[in-house]
Amino acid sequence: MTQHPTIEDQVIDIVRKAHICDLEEVARQCTDLTWNQVFLAVDRLSRNRKIKLTPSGRGTYTLTFLPLQEGRPDRRSLST
Repeated sequence: MTQHPTIEDQVIDIVRKAHICDLEEVARQCTDLTWNQVFLAVDRLSRNRKIKLTPSGRGTYTLTFLPLQEGRPDRRSLST
């Protein structure tokens, strides 16, 4: 059975590659998802301190990948 990446995984991959990017750019790259799905994933990731969501102007937001903090397990190590 093939396991598909979660919405959060897709968002993290995009932000990790860019390190800093615009929320709208992430939504554009997730062609199979709605803007609402992307935003909810971003909200969850931000609350879990995996990415940082920063207002960067009127209605625009910047996403920043947060490197793993010491003592915080890597999500990849939990899936084994």
